[in-house]
Amino acid sequence: MTRRIALVSGHFAPSNLVGAHRARLWSRYLPEFGWQPVVVTGDPAQYEERPDPDLERLVPAGLEVVHAATFPTKPLRLVGDIGVRAFWGCYRALSEMAKAGRLDFVLVTIPSNFLAPLGRLLHRRYGVPFGIDYQDPWVNRWPGIDVPLSRAWASYRLAGLLEPWSVRDAALITGMAEGYVAGMLERNPDVARRSTLAYMPMGSAPEDYALVRDLRRQPFLFRPGDGHFHLIYAGALLPAGMVVLDAFLAGLRELRARSPGIAAKLCVHFVGTGSSPDDPQGYRVLPRAEAAGVADLVSEHPHRIGYVDTLSHLIRSDAILVLGSTERHYTPSKVFQAILSERPVFAMLHEASTAVSMIRDAGAGEVLTLTEEALPTPQAVASALRLLVEQPVTVAGSASRLAFDAYSARESTRLLADALDRAVGVKAAR
Repeated sequence: MTRRIALVSGHFAPSNLVGAHRARLWSRYLPEFGWQPVVVTGDPAQYEERPDPDLERLVPAGLEVVHAATFPTKPLRLVGDIGVRAFWGCYRALSEMAKAGRLDFVLVTIPSNFLAPLGRLLHRRYGVPFGIDYQDPWVNRWPGIDVPLSRAWASYRLAGLLEPWSVRDAALITGMAEGYVAGMLERNPDVARRSTLAYMPMGSAPEDYALVRDLRRQPFLFRPGDGHFHLIYAGALLPAGMVVLDAFLAGLRELRARSPGIAAKLCVHFVGTGSSPDDPQGYRVLPRAEAAGVADLVSEHPHRIGYVDTLSHLIRSDAILVLGSTERHYTPSKVFQAILSERPVFAMLHEASTAVSMIRDAGAGEVLTLTEEALPTPQAVASALRLLVEQPVTVAGSASRLAFDAYSARESTRLLADALDRAVGVKAAR
């Protein structure tokens, strides 16, 4: 029997934010496992971020997508978060489905965190079981929360009020990894006892890369085959990842001191690493590269480029750089992009990150591990970089596809469908 599930995601294609891909990838494979998805999302005409129209070509054919009414930010921007602006529209759309008997489950993927209460609201009014998927921790101690009346201070305290209300009565709690929900479960032990819990990474789909290769779009941040070794990092930098970036830059400095010829060949490109997605002047890497004395080896394109353009750059690079953070739970979704791009991976990750085994099991490249107390030394980074440039691995021929299948979007969806089946069964039993 096929069941119907509403995947609630503040952003969806053509949104270029990484959070938009969770619902897109799940919706591709859910019918295979007995769940028919409908995506409920905000109005793309009201997105503040630059859209990527090519992403709509990656949406599964025939998928029902409901673009809920969303308050605009122009001419007067009262609030920017899409979850706040689309909340009422999403609630109305979901209510209509529930009243028509078209919903067997509601799963809200966060962020936007402000959409999370929708599940419990629908459950209280219509009895529809619900779950919340954590792509990031909700209540998290980020910089600025101790400054009274600041935006960070207010957001932190609001999260502390909304999260326990939203997760109460949840039939299902999922996350990218256990660490993403561990704090919430400690603060809400009843949820840990009563809800079905499941964890699955973002994963990635080979179909995305088939489309990108067919498009034959050329990179614009570098020119392949120009005699340089192009190493690219694509994606945001987390606050807890800045020390990892500094350790990498220190390794670059050591490489130039020990092997100036190798360093002169190496070009490291950072894209989408700025202070905001659309600020072309929001440099965060270049100032640190200048302080480390390696600005001549680094380029930064601070604002985000399109997902298709990103994949085009990855598959035509010489190697892909993945930098993690000092947070044990952090599993960069860019790992999946890197492995499926079939380019050598150079990664610096926490030793407890599940991404370490992903890369090693797939034979996709080199991983230097770190802990909260100890980062790779400049000497270790320099040695690994030199080996990367001198003897890059051929990933397409050596990567274990079977090993990587365990981290694919299809396997992620299978785990979700299994958890949904258990959550619905548990709910019915109760």
